[in-house]
Amino acid sequence: MKRKVREALIAYIFLVPSFLILGTFVFWPVGFSFVLSFFRWDFKNMKNPVFAGFENYAEIFRFHSPPSHSFVSSLLETLIVVLVCFSIFVSVYSIRRKRYLSIFVFLGSAFSIWFADNLVISLALAFFLLALVYLILRNNQVLSKHGVSIFFSTIILIILWIFFDNRIYTVVDFFLESRDKNLFIKAIYNTLYYVILSVPTTIALALVIALLLNSNIKLRAFFRTAYFIPFVTSVVAISLVWRWIFDDAYGLLNYLLSFLKINKIAWLKDERWTIPTIAIVSIWKTVGYDAVILLAGLQNIDKSYYEAAQVDGATTWDRFIHITWPLLSPTTFFLLIVSLISSFKVFTEIYVLYSGLPGPYNNSGMTMVYYVFDRFYVQQRMGLACAAAYVLFAIILIFTGLQFWLSRKTVEYVS
Repeated sequence: MKRKVREALIAYIFLVPSFLILGTFVFWPVGFSFVLSFFRWDFKNMKNPVFAGFENYAEIFRFHSPPSHSFVSSLLETLIVVLVCFSIFVSVYSIRRKRYLSIFVFLGSAFSIWFADNLVISLALAFFLLALVYLILRNNQVLSKHGVSIFFSTIILIILWIFFDNRIYTVVDFFLESRDKNLFIKAIYNTLYYVILSVPTTIALALVIALLLNSNIKLRAFFRTAYFIPFVTSVVAISLVWRWIFDDAYGLLNYLLSFLKINKIAWLKDERWTIPTIAIVSIWKTVGYDAVILLAGLQNIDKSYYEAAQVDGATTWDRFIHITWPLLSPTTFFLLIVSLISSFKVFTEIYVLYSGLPGPYNNSGMTMVYYVFDRFYVQQRMGLACAAAYVLFAIILIFTGLQFWLSRKTVEYVS
């Protein structure tokens, strides 16, 4: 017992310098900024911040003009749509006996989509149809045990569609309407748009590159280095180079597109291309790092799995789906966590590409970190910036928690 206490004490003594450094440069600033988020700390109150409670948090979500629906009502309507689609999906999943009822479900859902003017609902129903087709193709003996519930659920869904028509107002509709009435919500929208564009695309391209580098090709060491160099290069230098590439008059990208008979695109002047432009730069910079990490994961997979599958007659696609992808899930999960956090913190690319502005016009490149930067350094409203930073922290924490929760069933660890 005394020996264990002595070993623990020695270990903590060695860790004291690290704790002091982390406490001074990490823990103390984080805690102090959280306290300051409840104070009115700006240029007028620089020396003596005034306690304001939740005023800063309320201000960043204050609208110039109120939206047509509240966030709570849009959230409730979204949950209703999700629950209806989920209940139908569960019913379809229990198909076992009466095959003809699945045809009614298919036709009824198609009829619902025909009357659906809402994009989110249409996508939800499209997902339902794809799931239904997958289940039918997977099992030739598709018989329904709960066919009546499927049929009546679809009828209820059609009635709801006709009754609500365009009055269904989801969370996506709320963000689309509110982004022009609140700058912080627009920053959230742009950040989520960037994350959706960059993270899946980067990991998908990195997986393809890793599979190619893992094969027996010549100059593998050269290609590994070439793909990894952008990641260790300065973001400012990369953004400056891409700024020249994106030039609408003399840029290399438009020159290459001209061979495909595509008209010149104003990459840095059209607000529609602001987030895709930033995503292209980030993908090009990060894909090499993700590819190297995935390559390390591929090389850790025991080749005996592939040999056994090949003896059993498994195709290349079967080996990828049933061996490579499941055993690569821990590596993919790690990249998802790291990529998601880094994508939410995008800033430098915007600042350099648009010369210190949040996009060409209309704040089309305003992200959450840029919002914090603008409020802190430009407007000197430090309390407001701290509040926005902690909202960003809460959003990242929620998404990270969801990933960890989903990983319990999707990530497979092999000892």
